[in-house]
Amino acid sequence: MRQTNTFKKSLWVFHLNTGSCNGCDIEIVATLTPRYDAERFGIKLVGTPRHADVLIATGPVTKEMADRAKRVYEQMPEPKYVMCVGSCGSTGGVFYDSYNTLGGIDKIIPVDVYVPGCPPRPEAIIHAFVKLWEKMDKKAEKSRPVKKRKQANKNKTVNKDKTVKRSKIVNKRSTILTKRITEQK
Repeated sequence: MRQTNTFKKSLWVFHLNTGSCNGCDIEIVATLTPRYDAERFGIKLVGTPRHADVLIATGPVTKEMADRAKRVYEQMPEPKYVMCVGSCGSTGGVFYDSYNTLGGIDKIIPVDVYVPGCPPRPEAIIHAFVKLWEKMDKKAEKSRPVKKRKQANKNKTVNKDKTVKRSKIVNKRSTILTKRITEQK
């Protein structure tokens, strides 16, 4: 899989369990093990949020974990992205009316990508990383400065072609991922 032009390094992820049953945690570990081998795409688990590009959050946020989740998010360097894995992390899941939970992680910190499921399959987690790369590409394109207005108007069609080409590359990347995962089974 070829890395995009906007994010040329590997994605380093930090896993934060905010009170889950560990079903999603097991699926995240399965994504990183040799069967699915997310490291071949540059996805690496790190031990500290200070080195992480992506925060993977699982489980409903308990009252005790709310401040800790904020602190972990604030320790991450910019640009930082958050992936919510599992239905408990996005809505509170089966713990939605528990006295000790606040709900999903998006009530505490902003979330970029959601992975639904209880627990979600490793293929879904890898697909979420592809969607996250697409989001990074769009964000990087918006932040690029325009040199001159006249030149920007001239190159509008050229930029449109580049965008179409990039989206084709990303779509091709996701189909390659899907093929590789199905071939391994």
